[in-house]
Amino acid sequence: MIDDGSALRSDRLMAPVARRVVGGLAVVTLVALVVVGLFVAPPDALQGDAQRLMYLHVPAAWLAYLAFGVTAVCSALYLWGRTRSLVWDRIAGASAELGVVFTGLTLLLGSLWGRPIWGVWWAWDARLVTTAVLFFLYLGYLALRRIPAALDVRAKRCGVAALIAFVDVPIVHFSVTWWRTLHQEATVFNPDLDVQIEGTMALALWLGVLSFTLLYVYLLDLRYRLEVLDEDRDERDLEAAIAERAHGAVPSAGTVGVGS
Repeated sequence: MIDDGSALRSDRLMAPVARRVVGGLAVVTLVALVVVGLFVAPPDALQGDAQRLMYLHVPAAWLAYLAFGVTAVCSALYLWGRTRSLVWDRIAGASAELGVVFTGLTLLLGSLWGRPIWGVWWAWDARLVTTAVLFFLYLGYLALRRIPAALDVRAKRCGVAALIAFVDVPIVHFSVTWWRTLHQEATVFNPDLDVQIEGTMALALWLGVLSFTLLYVYLLDLRYRLEVLDEDRDERDLEAAIAERAHGAVPSAGTVGVGS
């Protein structure tokens, strides 16, 4: 395993027992979300059953914020010399991958919700456009991580890219406040902190947030462990290539003195 010389070095983020507990809780809360969201919570008075997509759309958007926030914090911790460790870079990369997945899910669910409410699959709305920009910014970040380079070089350039990309997160969140948009304002975390949902509808929304958060934590640990295995494989491949080249560079005994 690659040793970055840090006390934070580890091949996993959670103990196996903790991972199983988190995974189990994620499954239980997801099942509860399905039951409450589909069969317990009533349809919206104006939007009807289409509003039930909110119980997935809002948690997916929250997880995109959370995942990219973790990527930004871990990138900053790597770039700061006193806390520099490849552990932070691995977490940043793993979290960014999950953030891209949840951002893509947010855009997809938003389109499915917007079609019956707005009458179109896509509108050039400030919230939609800034979210799409966020999606492609972090796709670029992930592509940057695939460019061959030494681990420390990759970590530094990706850390800077992650911090630059994160600037779009508050723009996405406050876009409905700063500009006139089709998208409704935040249901919970609005500027006035005036919660616009209650009862079983609020229960379904919070179950969605909880279940998606648990799922994120579970998947983050799995992706982190895969990142460690990838680094180990790359290290072994590099060592094998160096050994093969060194072996090929040593002349065999039968060729010494040929032509003398």
